[in-house]
Amino acid sequence: MRLRADLHVHTIYSGVGRLGQLRFPESIDRPEAMVDIARTKKLDVLCITDHNSINGALIAKEYAKQFDDIEVVVGEEVSTKDGEIIGLWLTELIPPKLSAEETVRRIREQGGIVIAPHPFSFHVPALNEKIFDLDIDGIEVLNGGHIDKYSNRMASEVSKKYPGKWAEISSSDAHSASTFGYAWTEFEGNDANDLRKAILAQTTMPCGTPVPIDRAVVWSMKVVYKGFKMMLKAMFGRLRPDPDDPLVTSILRVPGHKRVAGILGAMIFLFPPIPFLASAASNTWLNRRATVLLDHISETLEKIGPTEFH
Repeated sequence: MRLRADLHVHTIYSGVGRLGQLRFPESIDRPEAMVDIARTKKLDVLCITDHNSINGALIAKEYAKQFDDIEVVVGEEVSTKDGEIIGLWLTELIPPKLSAEETVRRIREQGGIVIAPHPFSFHVPALNEKIFDLDIDGIEVLNGGHIDKYSNRMASEVSKKYPGKWAEISSSDAHSASTFGYAWTEFEGNDANDLRKAILAQTTMPCGTPVPIDRAVVWSMKVVYKGFKMMLKAMFGRLRPDPDDPLVTSILRVPGHKRVAGILGAMIFLFPPIPFLASAASNTWLNRRATVLLDHISETLEKIGPTEFH
């Protein structure tokens, strides 16, 4: 039986991101909501991989126990000194800011699986050529959040150049329900344990496509608006500590002057038609940069990586 899995999904436990002085939630969706939307998308296995946290994954795993049509795997997208690494089937938190080698070692100590997300991204932290030096089980040859023309193609070309080195993975990298379900991995089996076996046997099948630009715009507007409301409440002392909402904790930690900058930036961003113009400008920049990199992709492929694997 062929099943579907998403190996890279975020929730509100991914915390607060930043763009210059602008602060915004990485995700505004709770773990339970991501389980619900995964079921509507007919996924069989959902891997919650928040930034430097396993709390959301643990909540999602417990919540999913009431359903017989989906399993949740506890994961984490770890911010290492060398780029981001995903650990799956974790039982304990892996701290950020370690070396990539130490991070992999700690994942292995838990019996976990190591995935390199968006390994050749030029706009988010990525391992790049470091993947050749690490004990990695799989690489994302299709990351649904990367709409540029270079990152996924480069990962796919590298994987083809070195067959048998890594399992090929496709993930949504969804930070919201609006960007969920466009990319996934298929595997033969009956449950999450068979997904693990398929990764180790390198029999996984990447499927799907990057998220459409209009869905990315919807996500950006939702997270900026959510962050705007929360920072506004914090400025007036109306945002109360809530141990069940990590976004509240994150916003309350933001210094006052940065809240002001964030509020002003959000007001500008949300003013029509700024979100669409900003997304168009971002897409244009990504594709221009990708075009430059694509012009040298053959040359780059000749230079990177070892000549053989043992």
